[in-house]
This record gives sequence, structure tokens and C-alpha cells, in this order.
Amino acid sequence: MFKIHKKVKYALTALKYMKKKPAPALTTAKEICAAFRMPFDPTSRVLQIMTQNGILSAVQGAYGGYRLTGDIGKISVFELSRMVTGSISVTDCTSDDGKCGRKDVCVLKDGMVKLNARLIRIFKDIKVSEMV
Repeated sequence: MFKIHKKVKYALTALKYMKKKPAPALTTAKEICAAFRMPFDPTSRVLQIMTQNGILSAVQGAYGGYRLTGDIGKISVFELSRMVTGSISVTDCTSDDGKCGRKDVCVLKDGMVKLNARLIRIFKDIKVSEMV
């Protein structure tokens, strides 16, 4: 069954948590990880990626952290997923790298490509703000 990548869940969880805070408040990766029992390293990396893409801003220092700065009503779940994981694919044959050892004999490839295209359209239609 198709599943949302854990890094996308970490990103959505962090965004929802930060959205509930007053505008100038900062949030640390440790704070988010402690609140939701998420692993620090991948969560921290996701926060850095969202900062690099303008969704968050980072304040360095002992009292630093992250704050929401981008308009999450303009970002689709597809864009967030591409940003954090690199792609959305149902199977190996529909992934960006196309690594599948059965391409020559696969009878399902055309159907999987169609399914993947529909999922991408759905993810493009759903804004992050709807999820958080």
C-alpha cells in the first residue's frame, strides 16, 4: 500500500506545531522531537530543507530556532514531498531514477504509471495548509 514518506510526516507535524504558536515565537528541532517523539536527525534535516526553500526562517544562537515564514496555503503537498524526499512514486518503475529490474517483462508498468500520475495530481491539488 502507498504510504506518505516519514520525512513528509515530520515536515507536516512541525508545520502544524509552529502554526499554532504566536507569530514571532521560535521553535527548536528538539522541542518538536520531544513533543511528538520523532527522531532528531531526520526532523532537523527536514527543518533545514524547509528553511532553504523559504517555508521557515532560522535564527542562530543559544535562543535560536525556526519560525514559519512562508505561505503554506500556496505550497502543495506534492511540492513539500518533492522538497523533502525528492519524489513521489508508487513503485520503482515510476520513480525519478526508474530503477527496476523487471521493466522488460512487467505487465503492470502502464497501469502503475497512470496511478502515479493520478496521485501526483491529487497531491498537487492539496495545499499544506489543508493538512495542518
